[in-house]
Amino acid sequence: MKTIEDLDVAGKRVFVRADLNVPLSGGTITDDGRIRAVAPTIAKLLERGAKVVVASHLGRPKGEPDPQFSLAPVAVRLGEILGKPVAFAADTVGESAKATVAALADGEVTLLENLRFNAGETSKDDAERGAFADELARLADLYVGDGFGAVHRKHASVYDLPARLPHAVGDLIATEVGVLKRLTEEVERPYVVVLGGSKVSDKVGVIDNLLGKADRILIGGGMAYTFLYALGNEVGISLLQKDQVPTVLEYLERGKQNNVEFVLPVDVAVSASFPDTRTHAPVEDFEVVDADGIPADKEGLDIGPKTRALFAEKLADAKTVFWNGPVGVFEHPTFAEGTKAVAQALTDSDAFTVVGGGDSAAAVRILGFDEEKFGHISTGGGASLEYLEGKTLPGLAALEG
Repeated sequence: MKTIEDLDVAGKRVFVRADLNVPLSGGTITDDGRIRAVAPTIAKLLERGAKVVVASHLGRPKGEPDPQFSLAPVAVRLGEILGKPVAFAADTVGESAKATVAALADGEVTLLENLRFNAGETSKDDAERGAFADELARLADLYVGDGFGAVHRKHASVYDLPARLPHAVGDLIATEVGVLKRLTEEVERPYVVVLGGSKVSDKVGVIDNLLGKADRILIGGGMAYTFLYALGNEVGISLLQKDQVPTVLEYLERGKQNNVEFVLPVDVAVSASFPDTRTHAPVEDFEVVDADGIPADKEGLDIGPKTRALFAEKLADAKTVFWNGPVGVFEHPTFAEGTKAVAQALTDSDAFTVVGGGDSAAAVRILGFDEEKFGHISTGGGASLEYLEGKTLPGLAALEG
């Protein structure tokens, strides 16, 4: 794949497909990590005299404009990070986009409105998607793919547009791919994987692939209760995917055959109701119980202190660590201790540590950890997982062409 150093960008309109899908609360950005991650690529292009046209999706609008998913707040924050104004186009390929791009001078930047406001971006119809890509291509001379969090999507701006313009990968994607190769091809051992999040079904593919690569797999979060249930434990009203029990049992058996150690919670923090993550109201009935003793009327919401110590022990000698998914409801202080303990164990480790995007990356920042203490914080949760599953990612395949 070509990099931006291979492109002559001076005086050219460079379309940068970024991933600016940041969390918003009432129009306020609550985590700007993805904006900061792509800013160096944009700044490098501007310094070389490019006219930069940045584009991204945000949320899941239904193929038409929806104010709650506008990228306008992102344009403001991007400008603050770059230290220069970012012009904002009020549409994707309409009159505003055309006029805003036409007005750009060398070294200036604009951000288009949410790509998913146009149904062609996510269409499964090749012709409809291609027609939208044709319109986007008219706004640029060159294409730079740097939205790693979207490369697993066969969308117009990710898959079809690179075929219409000379293209290269941005620094962010180049870094992400290099990191993932260290997790799949050049692994230093022991290799420990920490998987959390709510559902086993979200991680089936990655567990399947890691059974031939990892030395230990630590299971936390909501998905742990399906594992505990599969082993004959009652889990109360905890999150449970009964349909995944046969798969879990198969993985546990394959783990034994492949000398892959599964590490499950030995104690959990429980409550009779899900906590209020907005007000952080106190949880009156919170208690810690053994993992095989969850009360029938309560649900597990975090790993307990014994499990936190166990996980830290299993991470202590690691040389490579991949962590995807918080191990508790970290958004509430009562149930943040498990996720905090995992993050702390990673920062204490001498291993090459990778935080696999999404909620894990947000947790690291929200809980106050120094991002520099981790080997790499990925911007693409779903993309990272699909890469680790061994799948071909459409956006990467398009950039290789």
